[in-house]
Amino acid sequence: MKAFVFPGQGAQFSGMGKDLYDRYPAARDMFEQANELLGFRITDIMFTGTDEELRQTRVTQPAIFLHSVILTAVAGDVFVPAMVAGHSLGEFSALVAAGALSLEEGLTLVADRAMAMQHACVINPSTMAAVIGMDDAVVEEVCALYGGAVVAANYNSPGQIVISGTNEGVAQATEELKRRGGRRIIPLSVSGGFHSPAMEPARQELEEAISNARFRKPVCPVYQNVTGMPVTEPDEIRANLIAQLTSPVRWTQTIQKMVADGATEFIESGPGAVLQGLVRKINPDVSVSSIELLIA
Repeated sequence: MKAFVFPGQGAQFSGMGKDLYDRYPAARDMFEQANELLGFRITDIMFTGTDEELRQTRVTQPAIFLHSVILTAVAGDVFVPAMVAGHSLGEFSALVAAGALSLEEGLTLVADRAMAMQHACVINPSTMAAVIGMDDAVVEEVCALYGGAVVAANYNSPGQIVISGTNEGVAQATEELKRRGGRRIIPLSVSGGFHSPAMEPARQELEEAISNARFRKPVCPVYQNVTGMPVTEPDEIRANLIAQLTSPVRWTQTIQKMVADGATEFIESGPGAVLQGLVRKINPDVSVSSIELLIA
């Protein structure tokens, strides 16, 4: 069974999506629709912008979302998913690709999400750090010592977990993890502590927009970050999406559940190959590839 997975923030690069714009009239139409909806020509920045321009909050998330979704739109018979999942921001791409949201509503929510997260970073200065080579249980135990100031935020693969929270909370947890034998704890260059209680202002800001969006039943199960479980009911999808900003991304559990439910082939739709690497670490026996290679 084919599972399609969609990347999150950090996969952007200059030139992303230009080949799609040039090769496919349908892609060109979708990109131009996005330019109009956003109120600026995001394509100019995606195709020729600097790394600094691509890192702008208003650009990064919509750019990755558009690239990911438009790839599925031009893939034809290649995109016939038995199941889908997206990592953090990628969950919005997965929902649009699976027909649970329209492109317009998905893009609007992604743009709103980016700005809400930026506002939350100002209200609650916060950060993240990657913890490599430690058991999840040890990381969770250490985080629990600090009363919600730091949490396990991304379960990326076995032995790779990201902690997130206040600057002080992450610093304290880092020292305690080192004391317990942690050798590779890497501060991340991010603007805030995503998927932690520090994002509560963003969750509140985005809740109304998600509540008012029109969700439909997807063409296949969507495995959502908050639970790592398959969902098809629109109201449940909506509730999980609202909770996502302050909840962990359970990527390891998501992939394990997809494999248990019959996934044998994972295809990444979007810029980069980060998820292919994570899937390989979670289960070396499955096939992984990029949708771009399949439609080339």
